[in-house]
Amino acid sequence: MTKSPWEAARDSFEIESSALANALSSIEQKSFEKAVKLLAGAERIGASGCGHSGIACMHFAHLMCCIELSGRFISPAEAVHGASGFLKEGDVIVLASRGGQTSELLPIMEICKAKKVHIIAITENMESSLATGSQVVLKMRVDREADKFDSQGTTSFVVLSAIFDALQAALIEKTDFRNEQFAKIHPAGAVGKKLNS
Repeated sequence: MTKSPWEAARDSFEIESSALANALSSIEQKSFEKAVKLLAGAERIGASGCGHSGIACMHFAHLMCCIELSGRFISPAEAVHGASGFLKEGDVIVLASRGGQTSELLPIMEICKAKKVHIIAITENMESSLATGSQVVLKMRVDREADKFDSQGTTSFVVLSAIFDALQAALIEKTDFRNEQFAKIHPAGAVGKKLNS
């Protein structure tokens, strides 16, 4: 039976709300804390993913810049054509893939290993190539996507974005970042007006 548009919308909210409520329980505290330590100590932070994961990685790179950590989204296509040169020994790459087998990310992982770049993976498949090849793995949990076909990267995008938000919140504490610093780099818009009033 076909749902009404409102029923589909309601179900989407319920699915994603449930996923967020359960997301933290899948993440191992020691792994999370290790990821925060690596990120806080890195001179440069790269993030890469495909599709919705890639869009979330762009968000993460921006979050890092907002707390004055040098973050950059590295396109999977560009990474194997020189863009991985952004990263140096001791830096960090965050690779995000729900299934952990995204073929475009695996060459990036090998490049980073060769360059002695720390690798943090975010995936729900702890047996995947991405998980087993990384130094730190943050496990995401997604029971189903929000659409009726369970095929669009909706719920997984929300959960991944929440993990990135949590990393930023933890890094603010770890680095003792101050709102006064944010005011200097965000003078524009309503937020800038509020911060600098």
